[in-house]
Amino acid sequence: MSQNFTYTLPAELADEVDVVLDAWQSGKGTERIWARDASVWTGADEADWLGWLGITEAQLDAPERFRLIAGAAHEESVSHILLLGMGGSSLCPEVLKMTFGAKEGFPELFVLDSTDPAQVRAFEGKVDLERTMFIVSSKSGSTLEPNIFLRYFFEAVKHRVGEAEAGRRFIAITDPGSKLEAVARKDEFAHIFYGIPSIGGRYSALSDFGMVPGAIMGLDIPRFIETADQMAQACLVSEPAWQNPGAVLGLILGVCGRSGRDKVTLVTSAGLSDLGAWLEQLIAESTGKDGVALIPVDREEVGLPRLYGDDRVFVYLGLADEADPALDGALAGLAAAGHPVVRIEVPDRYHLGQEFFRWQFATAVAGSLLGINPFNQPDVEASKVATRVLTDEYEQRGSLPAETPIVAGNTFKLFTDERNAAELAAAAISETVPSYLKAHLARVQPGDYVGLLAYLEMNEAHTGQLQAMRHRIRDALGVATCLGFGPRFLHSTGQAYKGGPNTGVFLQITCDDAADLPVPGQRYTFGVVKAAQARGDFEVLAQRGRRVLRVHLGPDVAAGLETLRALIDQALT
Repeated sequence: MSQNFTYTLPAELADEVDVVLDAWQSGKGTERIWARDASVWTGADEADWLGWLGITEAQLDAPERFRLIAGAAHEESVSHILLLGMGGSSLCPEVLKMTFGAKEGFPELFVLDSTDPAQVRAFEGKVDLERTMFIVSSKSGSTLEPNIFLRYFFEAVKHRVGEAEAGRRFIAITDPGSKLEAVARKDEFAHIFYGIPSIGGRYSALSDFGMVPGAIMGLDIPRFIETADQMAQACLVSEPAWQNPGAVLGLILGVCGRSGRDKVTLVTSAGLSDLGAWLEQLIAESTGKDGVALIPVDREEVGLPRLYGDDRVFVYLGLADEADPALDGALAGLAAAGHPVVRIEVPDRYHLGQEFFRWQFATAVAGSLLGINPFNQPDVEASKVATRVLTDEYEQRGSLPAETPIVAGNTFKLFTDERNAAELAAAAISETVPSYLKAHLARVQPGDYVGLLAYLEMNEAHTGQLQAMRHRIRDALGVATCLGFGPRFLHSTGQAYKGGPNTGVFLQITCDDAADLPVPGQRYTFGVVKAAQARGDFEVLAQRGRRVLRVHLGPDVAAGLETLRALIDQALT
């Protein structure tokens, strides 16, 4: 194994990994993946979704294209780029922005992937609308969020520069023949870049969905792709199997998952802090189905070994120039305590391309070992359908269906379905918010995980409060914790929450929006869409028999989160 990829496993897992590596080699697993053999997985449509295997070669065939893309932004005197997308269309560009920062002489990239009206307004305030290039990114071209972002910002730009000029401020990235392509042609967008139909959204980082925004923000994309291609070539190695970095990582994760260590706890150095958000989607949406999942745990601070159960595997990804002796010591302590620990050292930021390919290959390999199709996402669609029913009703009636809280306090209201309500009523000592919260958290068992699902503006203050809550829960109950902001997690970890094993205990957090924003051409607003998404999400979780409770904060989100944090602390005392 290369020096920048090492792992320490307890003896029983190390033995099993050795056996599985031999079986993978004798069964020609690597050759079969590269031959697009769907029988590596379930024999369904997997072969139709393997275009990402050849993406590095395809991109390297035309390196000058990316320099021309970057030059076009200069010609237009663009100061900002605002990418409008969700999930696989937005997470890679966000990682590039957070990893590389703004590049001198190039426009600064921002990524909007929330229907929260406060967040939409916040991003609108970060850019100069008259000098911003908008990238509308949607593989299918029919995804709700990018489409309403487009309507909102196209209208705003049109008011600033006129209808004839507005289209020249927009770029589309979409698959050929999509609805978005038709809109882009009608409104005379400056450019249309095409995805590859055989590459699914979460495997699209190295395609134009990730690389076009990277080029416009000033990255040397040919260099980025070249490092990724080095990893692609390494993942071609079939014998000995232990020399294939993607296969080895995937088999380790698959073995850990099959043995009950299904909480993939991601630890990064500071410079790669946002990579976990991209890995969350890749891992959760690919493996979380048919009652099986690898649950990614991102941004949980590393604690003492006693805080963790035997359901963890730790994966560290760090930049070579960001040595952290304290973190090294903590990881060594976890390994000494018998936890599996994988370490990946990334030479520099441009080698991030290698990690995109390594993890895509590894996830495909893990999917084979887990016996699932790593390229579909059936439960994501279920949430979309539930949301669509609610937004359609709002369009017809001017309101969402009425709902009744199971408990209403001075500040909060609690909502859930009949089954969860009956369980909580039987366990709570009184019909109060604190009592019901305590009863809900008391349902957490060893091997479970707790998910905080926040349909709030994703900002530093809210994140800080929610991070404090998740760590309090982890430390008190000894279970893994996840934190997701809606609706972005619906296109990411939401698949595993609904399609994976019933080991999640969820607290959904919603609020009244202090100020709403209209969606041009629609009766519903951004706030209504967010509310419909939260309710649709909750509905599907309940249908899947999940332990879920929704707490509604009201309009003062800061005060509400402060109170909720105190109530959770009280419930765990």
